[in-house]
Amino acid sequence: MKKLSTAAYIIATVFFVVNAVNVRLNLNPLYPGTAFFYCIMLTVYVAIWVINKAGKIIFTRMETGQVAVDFERKAPFPKAPIILAVAAWAVYGVVTVGSTVFFNVPAYRDQMPDYRVGSFSSEVQALDINQIPIVDKPLATKIAEKKLGEKPSLGSQVVLGEPTIQTVNGELVWVVPLQHSGFFKWLTNMSGTPGYIVVSATNSQDVEYVEDYKIKYQPNAYLLSDLTFHTRYTAALFNGVTDYSFELDDTGKPHWVITTYRYTRGFALPEATGVIIMDAATGKSTKYALEDVPSWVDRVQPEDFIITQINNKGQYVHGVFNWADKDKYKTSTGEIIVYNNGRCYLFTGITSVGADESAIGFVMVDMVTKEPIMYQLAGATEEAAQRSAEGKVQQYGYYASFPLIINFEGTPTYFMTLKDIDGLIKQYAYVSVKDFLVVGVGESMQDAKLDYEKALRQNPSSSTITDSTNTAELEGTVYRINQEIVAGETVYRFILNEHKDMVFEAQGSVSEMLSLTREGDSVKLIYRESQSPIKELVSFENTGFAEIAQHTGDIIAVDPQAEEETA
Repeated sequence: MKKLSTAAYIIATVFFVVNAVNVRLNLNPLYPGTAFFYCIMLTVYVAIWVINKAGKIIFTRMETGQVAVDFERKAPFPKAPIILAVAAWAVYGVVTVGSTVFFNVPAYRDQMPDYRVGSFSSEVQALDINQIPIVDKPLATKIAEKKLGEKPSLGSQVVLGEPTIQTVNGELVWVVPLQHSGFFKWLTNMSGTPGYIVVSATNSQDVEYVEDYKIKYQPNAYLLSDLTFHTRYTAALFNGVTDYSFELDDTGKPHWVITTYRYTRGFALPEATGVIIMDAATGKSTKYALEDVPSWVDRVQPEDFIITQINNKGQYVHGVFNWADKDKYKTSTGEIIVYNNGRCYLFTGITSVGADESAIGFVMVDMVTKEPIMYQLAGATEEAAQRSAEGKVQQYGYYASFPLIINFEGTPTYFMTLKDIDGLIKQYAYVSVKDFLVVGVGESMQDAKLDYEKALRQNPSSSTITDSTNTAELEGTVYRINQEIVAGETVYRFILNEHKDMVFEAQGSVSEMLSLTREGDSVKLIYRESQSPIKELVSFENTGFAEIAQHTGDIIAVDPQAEEETA
């Protein structure tokens, strides 16, 4: 028989240390996981001490070979350590219960600041169709895999990490880190994997493999090179950390941007406090408060934090006991990262509780400062827009990517790609936010744009474009003109001798004179101003024909009534 001894403390301590390291536990008891861990550890130590003081545990081997465990009590159980353990659990329980919404309604509701109501048409940047991000995360992964496959020796050593969308020197790209494919690959390449892959978000053909930088610290490494281990025990021993994001600075050097956070109400309502920026090659880390984050860092606020805070603001708009669901709202299914005027935002639709098909507005939250903007636009949800676009091409079985909301010349519009079963882009689609039955699709972005403009003209109530749209007037001579059939409509494109830097585009319905116009003709036109070199015509006049009609009468308007009288 043996008495429980100091060995029990050693075994318990080793067990707790191993578990703490395994889960990358921080040492700050103000975090719920750590507080629970401390309570368990204190309880085990108190139990060992109490048992040793009150008696001894006896292990007896039976004739059958089994071991019987018995406790031989010699003294009363000490009360002080038991009270200490109970008190620790009591504090944990009180803080946990006190952190619930029933005691903190204003904190839950107001963690997301009050929305600034914005004007969508004036504040959301109108994008050139060539700058619309058509490559989403699944497609970026597929493109990066193809690029990796071009290097067979490399493909057997590494796998792709999580793609991160970001702006690098003004260009919107997906950056995909290369990571170790297994333990033995890491063991033979402990200096790190050779670089990353950059995929343009606006051009699926623009992809680059960058091998000038090593990525030593990563999720697929081991021991001291493991990203979470290195972060916790070199830079965040007493901090909450989340949202490990792979980002490039303006020189193309890779870093891990890791959000730090704390709880604002007991063990509830986590709030971002800043970032830890770690050099992916050296592991050197620097902490920044929110107001000091470098300009090249696009995201600090974790997406799940933002979505939870928006939903809390809508759920508790009139407190906990709002049985009638008065004024309640929630985020629509899904959200997307967008860039507007150089800033990174999380964009999501807002729907009334119980409403599935309609949005009452949209919220755009700055991913660094957490400044929220509300756009009060009634219309379709992202999911409804996807189904509408898919219905337009149902004969092909294409599926729609998660839509991006854009400013289409003043009209809030969903843009999405239509993909085949292999995830390849086959067509593009625009869907009106106001009326998801107004859809334009095409095999090119330009074709889809023209089809959507036609749909808007047929449904003017779905468009916010008015006659006040900025237009400009020009006169000149035609240098080159051509036509093509797009979605059953004749589309004319031409260049003027005097303005060869612009391409003018119009559907045949703009003017009957377009079909008669040839190179060298004098024309007068009005077009919509835009950043794109392709200008959309509002009106068109062939002044040469007008002169002919005036002097020779070759172009005569016949009055049917006069014709009848003559007969």
